[in-house]
Amino acid sequence: MEKKALGRGLDALLPSSRTASVAEASELQHIRLDAIVPNRFQPRHTFSPEDLAELTSSLKQSGLLQPILVRRKGDGIYELISGERRWRAAKDAGLETIQAVVRNCADEESVILALVENLQREDLNPMEMAKAYHRMMTEFGLTQDVIAKRVGCDRSSIANLVRLLQLPVDVQQLIETNQLSSGHAKVILGLSSADEQLRVAQLVVSKNLSVRETEKIIEQAVPDRKRRGREIRRSPLSDVEGRLQKRFGTKVTIQNGRRGGRIVIHYFSPDELDGILENILQ
Repeated sequence: MEKKALGRGLDALLPSSRTASVAEASELQHIRLDAIVPNRFQPRHTFSPEDLAELTSSLKQSGLLQPILVRRKGDGIYELISGERRWRAAKDAGLETIQAVVRNCADEESVILALVENLQREDLNPMEMAKAYHRMMTEFGLTQDVIAKRVGCDRSSIANLVRLLQLPVDVQQLIETNQLSSGHAKVILGLSSADEQLRVAQLVVSKNLSVRETEKIIEQAVPDRKRRGREIRRSPLSDVEGRLQKRFGTKVTIQNGRRGGRIVIHYFSPDELDGILENILQ
């Protein structure tokens, strides 16, 4: 397994234009490990024991290569912004203090910094990312466009991830445990019934089906009349559907009729509708 880099500077967490102001608002200290509490906005829910043991061993041999990032909570207590694995590994290594950058920031910036670090380290599974984005939207009132600019990704990517939260909890757990990919999940979202979504998800896992094989199963689940209509338009309009879905970041269907047809663009939140309208009108 390829080893992940253990050290990244603040430039890796923030756009370069903000780095100077961050440095001015921060200070480097050695803080007692027992004076630090976990980040309540931590988007990552699982920590690999193997990765933690590897990091603990690295700390014992080479020391801490990158300080953790914290903010003051009062009464001598600090809350982690990023670096929970390093904090945990330092405790496992028997250290009493850890080098930390102390940052003055509000809740909104704390959750964004924690998310960006995990995204850049590719530490989050799709469900953790979906929940983090959803929390930023609901608790802080941020739009998908604003989030996309802050974390450096496409708005459509955020929209697609947030849609995963519409899946049954059992299916979400399959994604969290890496038994089901986000590609499979996007296809399964095409089923309207939660029971059908769970049944197909479990079938994908038990038979190790590819995304294309999953698509075929879902096509077969459609009633015969609808399936015949879909077969008529499957080629070449299916390619057009795919291009439109990529453009708008949501499900798009093209329905053929005898004298014409229609294009249906699906949206699942007011935020998604705003993004679709911006794409159409620009």
